Amino acid sequence: MTYWLLNAVFLAPVVVVLVLAARRVRWAAIGLTAAVLLVMTAVFDNIMIGVGLVDYDPRYISGAFIGIAPLEDFAYAIAAILGLPSLWHLLARGSPRAGEEKARA
Repeated sequence: MTYWLLNAVFLAPVVVVLVLAARRVRWAAIGLTAAVLLVMTAVFDNIMIGVGLVDYDPRYISGAFIGIAPLEDFAYAIAAILGLPSLWHLLARGSPRAGEEKARA
């Protein structure tokens, strides 16, 4: 089983949730979050791989890298970036922006 196939198991439900919540999420906020989290993932994954904390079997990776981190390693960050806000909006009670009204009070 390749790492991309393993990632598909986690990313498929995220895509379903994202499609259901696409009209409610704030895309600008997701974009900013993605920029910050993906840069942090690149930095820390490269450090962890560089010091030998994590290793990948070359038979199961695509061969595409950001630094020394395989591209597959970013799937979990992407799942969190897209999945968590989508779930937040789908599970919010009341209006699509119910969480904002409570924050303002």
